[in-house]
Amino acid sequence: MGEVAKQRHAAEPSATTAAAASGPAVSGPASRQPFLAADVGGTHARIGLVVGNPGGARPVSVLHYHRYSCADWSGLTAMLRDFVEQLANTPNADACKQLRHCAVACAGYVLDDAIVNENLPWPVSIRDIRDGLGIHRLAVINDFEAVAYATQFITAEETRPIIDAAQPASSGPVLVMGPGTGLGSAVLLPGQPRAQVLATEAGQISLAPGNEREIEILRLLGRERSHVSFEDALSGPGLLKLYGALCELRGSAPRLLTPAEVTGAALAASDVAAVEALHVFCGLLGSFVGDLVLLYGARGGVYLAGGILPQIQPFLRASTFAERYFNKGVMRAYLQQVPVRLIEHGQLGVIGAAGWFLDERQEAT
Repeated sequence: MGEVAKQRHAAEPSATTAAAASGPAVSGPASRQPFLAADVGGTHARIGLVVGNPGGARPVSVLHYHRYSCADWSGLTAMLRDFVEQLANTPNADACKQLRHCAVACAGYVLDDAIVNENLPWPVSIRDIRDGLGIHRLAVINDFEAVAYATQFITAEETRPIIDAAQPASSGPVLVMGPGTGLGSAVLLPGQPRAQVLATEAGQISLAPGNEREIEILRLLGRERSHVSFEDALSGPGLLKLYGALCELRGSAPRLLTPAEVTGAALAASDVAAVEALHVFCGLLGSFVGDLVLLYGARGGVYLAGGILPQIQPFLRASTFAERYFNKGVMRAYLQQVPVRLIEHGQLGVIGAAGWFLDERQEAT
């Protein structure tokens, strides 16, 4: 069995990681053998059987795909084994007999044998995955790093506009970010012979209120911890915190218990605190995205991902998102040149992890 060696790794939780097995890279006909690619989040894991697609519009073809609910399984190894067992009943049955490689996109960082991420419902052991599947080579990449990598291969028709630019996007860095169980962010840096991805911990930046109401919310959130991050507001758990804070400010008891309930009540306009919470959420998001565009010089545009935003697209477009995005003083004209588009997460993490893995192996030859 090949051992996993860390290539990049930061010391803070949710930091970017990439790990790959030691040993020679595989090239030639073997590089076109099917392999596993997984995109693991706090709520869902998406797993695909993929094969390299040289010369195609995308680096891999997805031969078989399944989305799992993480809460229904004891761990990632169990899900991967179930997926492989499914292959026995598909035209790809022969592929499961020679699986030797697996690429995993996951929020967190590699520490010894573990992928550390407090948003996952269970621990992840690299050795358990490798030994449980009998694979030779395992690679780990940050989940938003993988999504950012995959945005090279999507078309405008696969996205939905949130803010149209005054002119087509320039070539340059592309910001990819979005709220889900956490708040992920990465930057695609175009280049030759291939693009690079800068994974970031932007979600851990201190929450910056933009009006009096948000200052009151920050004051309440700050009672629980000394550092309140944007992730504490711009995530599923964060939306629930916003709702709870607004109920307290309104002098009412919270009756909604999950982020999905808050979102549903806001979209149905059946709870005034939920409606305000989602408005605050969208306003903070617009302000934060504008800040990140300026920070990273993301002239190439912005892709919004994550599990929440596709569900609230009409609400997002009607909110103060755009107003707050542009509200950067003399930089307004700059931001008017940077489009913001929404993407469905879907298979992007799987495709990005697989494409990155193939490029890493080719670079190693």
